[in-house]
Amino acid sequence: MPAARVVVVGGGQAGLAAGYHLRRAGLEFVVLDAQTGPGGAWRHGWDSLRLFSPARHSSLPGWPMPAAPGGGYPGTAHVVDYLTRYEQRYDLPVRRGVRVRAVRRHGSGFRVETDSGDWTAEHVISATGTWWRPFLPAVPGRAPFTGRQLHAADYRDPREFRGQRVVVVGGGNSGAQIAADLASTTRLTWVTRRPPRFLPDDVDGRVLFDVATRRRATAGTADDDGGIAALGDVVVLPPVRAARDAGLLTAHPMFHRLGEHGPVWADGTAQRADAVIWCTGFRPALGHLAPLRLRAGDGTVRTAGTRALAEPRLHLLGYGDWTGPASATLIGVGRTARTAVREIAAHAGAVTGANR
Repeated sequence: MPAARVVVVGGGQAGLAAGYHLRRAGLEFVVLDAQTGPGGAWRHGWDSLRLFSPARHSSLPGWPMPAAPGGGYPGTAHVVDYLTRYEQRYDLPVRRGVRVRAVRRHGSGFRVETDSGDWTAEHVISATGTWWRPFLPAVPGRAPFTGRQLHAADYRDPREFRGQRVVVVGGGNSGAQIAADLASTTRLTWVTRRPPRFLPDDVDGRVLFDVATRRRATAGTADDDGGIAALGDVVVLPPVRAARDAGLLTAHPMFHRLGEHGPVWADGTAQRADAVIWCTGFRPALGHLAPLRLRAGDGTVRTAGTRALAEPRLHLLGYGDWTGPASATLIGVGRTARTAVREIAAHAGAVTGANR
């Protein structure tokens, strides 16, 4: 059974950031990734998906992302190319097509079970993200609806919906971006639980990262300004701004249920739909950690920074603010990856010293 001091589960942006810092720390490690190629979740985003920031503000540690062709906000293909070259640049030991089924306690460390053999590890960094667990709300009538239903994770291109009656559900960034993508070619109905809150037009990922970082230091104090949630929900990227300013992004209240042919509101108003696209978010992909029995009622793992409180040799990286401010972003994950690796290195050094 192969062994590594650190096994990183997931080879997307969080896994690569961890690999960079592990390499710098001189720790033996391997990255196990279920995907057949580099790029993580960015390999599967819809065609018009864009970062919230220019390339120079969207980089992993060590190497700035090159500018996107034509400038502006990089798209998925540019991000995948960057992650591919980043992995090659630092010669990171990523093993592709390896699906981790379970992480179990094994002696003083872990046994990492995969579909292509098991590993032992002293430490595990879980970096699987959320893309692989799309969330669908329990809306009555989803099953009897005769039209097409898909999650934002499965959306690719507006051309397949041209001329159709499409309902987009969700008032966050994915809902606004996909609604904008469809606004001029479909009979669009955009549905949100509350009126969408657009951020100021000059706010992008750079500002959001600064706000999230500042709030981490001030949360619960008199200087706490509410963070990103106080500013709004939707980053106004150029396509969203264009659709909004053209009057094509009119949000409707959430419907009560889905009927056989489309949504039905509480007052009995009904509307036909050919397709419903659920832009309703994701949950942490933590099924491989189930044998450790660490998940709380909200589906997360209680952590101090990235370290699991009940299992100090396990770190969770890149799942959202509960694993570090802006840790689910390209620019934010490097800071939390560095902290996690420092803790692992300190623990490894302490153990080595104790065994001398």
